[in-house]
Amino acid sequence: MYYEFFCPTKIMAGHAALEHLPFELETLGVKRPMLVTSPNAHKNFINHTFDSTQSQIVCTFDQVPADSSLETVQQVAQLYRQHHCDAILAVGGGSVIDTAKAANILVSEGGNDLLVYSGAHNLPKALKPLLVIPTTSGTGSEVTMVTVVANNNTKIAFASRYLMPNATILDARMTQTLPAHLTALTAMDALTHAIEAYTCLAANPISDAYATAAIQKISTHLFKVLENPKDLDARLELAQAATMAGIAFSNSMVGLVHALGHALGAVAHLPHGLCMSLFLPYVLEYNQSSRIADLLLPLAGAEIYAQTPVEHRAEQTINTLFAIRDRLFEQTQLPRTLRETQKVSKSQFEEIAEKALNDGSIIYNPKETSLDDLYQILEKVW
Repeated sequence: MYYEFFCPTKIMAGHAALEHLPFELETLGVKRPMLVTSPNAHKNFINHTFDSTQSQIVCTFDQVPADSSLETVQQVAQLYRQHHCDAILAVGGGSVIDTAKAANILVSEGGNDLLVYSGAHNLPKALKPLLVIPTTSGTGSEVTMVTVVANNNTKIAFASRYLMPNATILDARMTQTLPAHLTALTAMDALTHAIEAYTCLAANPISDAYATAAIQKISTHLFKVLENPKDLDARLELAQAATMAGIAFSNSMVGLVHALGHALGAVAHLPHGLCMSLFLPYVLEYNQSSRIADLLLPLAGAEIYAQTPVEHRAEQTINTLFAIRDRLFEQTQLPRTLRETQKVSKSQFEEIAEKALNDGSIIYNPKETSLDDLYQILEKVW
């Protein structure tokens, strides 16, 4: 066995973690930070930070859409240059963080052609300082070496260790107002990251530790948050789980759930977390990986694990995921099938399957996949 594990991002977590932001900016030598955010996240940030933090910010771009694009990235880079900024502070969910990472490529490397740097390991040197404050508990982008930006109907991926933020702050106050359906779909995103990190080909002992811990935190605390959205302790557990899952998959990669999810998101413009939730149990059924059985313990708890015969543990893991999705549908109407989304038609299957087959994530899936296999999975999820 040979593997590498890398996570240079400093993590500050806790109920007063935001108060550490001015010190962190000073530590990095930042004098002129730019804030990149979305309208709702911006309001939340203003409500929970004090004047000294806000006065440090030189300019703000607060119009990042739910599904960011090359155009948005270029607008951010242009504003950064106009105000001679020296760092980016990203406050928001996955789209905001991905936008900030991509804009950081342009302002650090120069020019406006982001696509020159697409793919893996095409950045030659360290970028400008990037600090991240997530407002969802899902993507793990605050600790990953990946960013994804939409270009027409295609998701363009960038991967480099230089994309990893310098620091991230996990503060439950920033996710406290997240609506139930967004809490659910972002948690399913994090759960998928952890499960694919554990079951895909590049898994390693250190990523396994992060992945299984993340799975246990999500299965233990997700429904506590849905029942009591103001439970800051449970919110913080979900935030930590998303970050731990991000660390895991950034070091062990993801597989077929992400290949299909990227394709569906690009074709039908559905949220990434929803795409993950739709495909997760069906892809595990398809993969039949021997490691799926291991996940029953963190996912369902010691009692169910002990009661389940060894040969049935993989099946019970998948059944537990189906049960979680059913419960989420009852509580938040998070769709379980492509039909329930009301935004997908069978006529799109060909395009989804072809995009998935060409997605880089498929390389790490534990089972080889053909176009026919993808059609069969799409039919099951329908």
